Amino acid sequence: MRLAHLLAIAVGSLVGFFFVALTHTQAQSNSIHNATISGTLTDPSGAAVSGAQVIAEPADSSAPAVPVTTQSGPDGKFAVALAPGRYRVTIEHRSFERQEREFTLTVGGTETWDVRLALRQESSTVIVSATTTPIEADKSPYPVAVISHQDISDRQEIWLPSILGTSGGVNVIREGAFGGITTMFLDGGDSNYTKVLIDGAPANQPGGDIDLEGFDLDNLDKVEIVHGASSALYGSDAMTGVVELFTHRGTTTTPIVSVFADGGTFGTGRGGGQLSGVLGKFDYSASASYFSTDGQRQNDYFRNTALSGSFGYKFSENNLIHVTLRNDSNDGGQPGQTFAPTPGTHIDQHNFFASAIWEFAHGQHWKYRLQGTDAYIRQDIFETGFNTFNRFYRSGLDARASYITTHGGVTFGYSYEVENGEPGGPPHVRRNNQAGYVEGRYQFWRRVLVTAGGRAEDNASFGTKVVPRTGISYAARYGHDFWGATRLRASYGLGIKEPTFIQSFEQGPCFPGNPDLRPERSTTVDAGIEQMLASDRVKLSVTYFHNDFHDIVSFSEDLTPTPTCPFGNGTFFNTDKARAYGAISAFEAKVTNWLRVMGNYTYDDTKVLVAPNAFDPTLAPGNRLFHRPLHSANLEMIARWRQMNWMLAGTYVGRATDSDFLGLGITSNPSWVRWDIAATIPVRYGFSVTSRVENLFDRHYQDAVGFPALGRNFRLGMKYVWGGG
Repeated sequence: MRLAHLLAIAVGSLVGFFFVALTHTQAQSNSIHNATISGTLTDPSGAAVSGAQVIAEPADSSAPAVPVTTQSGPDGKFAVALAPGRYRVTIEHRSFERQEREFTLTVGGTETWDVRLALRQESSTVIVSATTTPIEADKSPYPVAVISHQDISDRQEIWLPSILGTSGGVNVIREGAFGGITTMFLDGGDSNYTKVLIDGAPANQPGGDIDLEGFDLDNLDKVEIVHGASSALYGSDAMTGVVELFTHRGTTTTPIVSVFADGGTFGTGRGGGQLSGVLGKFDYSASASYFSTDGQRQNDYFRNTALSGSFGYKFSENNLIHVTLRNDSNDGGQPGQTFAPTPGTHIDQHNFFASAIWEFAHGQHWKYRLQGTDAYIRQDIFETGFNTFNRFYRSGLDARASYITTHGGVTFGYSYEVENGEPGGPPHVRRNNQAGYVEGRYQFWRRVLVTAGGRAEDNASFGTKVVPRTGISYAARYGHDFWGATRLRASYGLGIKEPTFIQSFEQGPCFPGNPDLRPERSTTVDAGIEQMLASDRVKLSVTYFHNDFHDIVSFSEDLTPTPTCPFGNGTFFNTDKARAYGAISAFEAKVTNWLRVMGNYTYDDTKVLVAPNAFDPTLAPGNRLFHRPLHSANLEMIARWRQMNWMLAGTYVGRATDSDFLGLGITSNPSWVRWDIAATIPVRYGFSVTSRVENLFDRHYQDAVGFPALGRNFRLGMKYVWGGG
């Protein structure tokens, strides 16, 4: 018994000795043989970048085969321990350009890699239009919404107005199912209070609105919607916000080829293709498509051809040039209102937009950007016994220099634009405008970001006006647990809009333009909160807005006939005033790994305050503004299951002030609800089946009184994609 006891003690001691020795040897080996790569990741302003993936992969066979991955912390710091060898280290973040570098590590060696990451402008988490330099969406002081390429693909949408209508605060009005004049209203403003840009090229008629019909979504990376007066950055027309379309840029060394074709109800057919990629320092993306439909009413046909191209060349990491081109041509019948049909009317439109951007840097602090834009807008309206031909040309140059400091920066800019046009035909008129602007941005501590700026706009019509803008973003809480990050934001701005060419330059002796018109003005205030919940699986936001509109142009006429003017006379004056206030709430939830649900609700309380020249009772003081519903909402569910993609979306638009303008007594447009479904089902070898059903329950409704929307309709097609990587 004693011998057995002694034997057990001896065996235990021996095992303990070997365990201690092994542990000591392993610890000593780890301390001697391991190497470390560490560093700090910052954005262009010098602020820390957290949550970036740092991946170290063996660059030769002598190192372990399993990649080592870590993340940057809240302070932007990262560290990864590796065995000696040669490694390829990659830094990836959805908002920043991918960075890669090779390291050769020796026993006990340390390497430091501090990286200032460049924002990836085509990312849906980066906002380009809100400030003079790109900014991450969650840090923006200004209310923004992004419609990504994935959003467009999920919904199988092909038209810009349709996808804009899914965003909070936006109301889209179509005068007919296909080809009718289509406009948008943002946060209670008029249809000409939102500036639309195609890669920086203005698409509005000078001082006017934009007919969005015929703007397809091919070859787009994303659409940005910036709420609030933005004239401090973009000058005239940006009264309640800015919408900018960004053309796709090639990103893969192996070209990506995409070809599609579909067809459906009402004799609808569509086809097209896209080619994109990178060849050395050259990137490219080009697309072409054609759409045709007979429509659901007499003279309701629509034909559209779209061409788009994007081409860039990178001389170095900090020196690149990029050119985009877009051409849309369409022809559509205009059946008119149901109680006033126009069987012989049609509209032929041709829009061309071009933009060339040269970006380069000098040293670590100075960055420069030079952009030239050109826009040609042609609209021919053919009516029985009367034709109208509109021609508008806009050419501009914008130059800016940005000085980037550790936690902020300042941008100085100058812009010059020449506006030409023949509204309704000759004579030809011209307006030259120039402006200087400045914007500063600073990150206080880690939580507060402040921007402030202003613009002095020298306009040939109204002279010089100064418009400021400022915003603040505050990270009240960081975290990724159930009660996640909280961010507050607020902004203030002034907006201006130049008169249209007709309002300023009309030459008719009886109804001449008024060259002394002042600019229409807006004052906008926004304040909101964004809250993350459930480990970032749920995102909630609420934004309050209050917009005041002054010096709105109206037409005053005297119908008393004279020998010179048998139908009377009149001209334009700055007479009207209005206001809009309300709130936009939105949510997004990742219910499961395969199901995502999102939605928004807009409350938009508008009111006509002053309108001495109202020509219809619905436009009189006290009424809500025309075509702006008090309530509207959107709901969308996306399911990605077994490589299939399914979408169900609903839209609600409440009752809105409207009129037949024919004395029939119609003063409002009833509320309506519409549901759409879409699906993408992969087959094999790059082929997939695409489908979309609009107005699933065949709801009879109208965006504008007398212009019935499209009934239940569907498209079914095939898509083929090859390449990439």
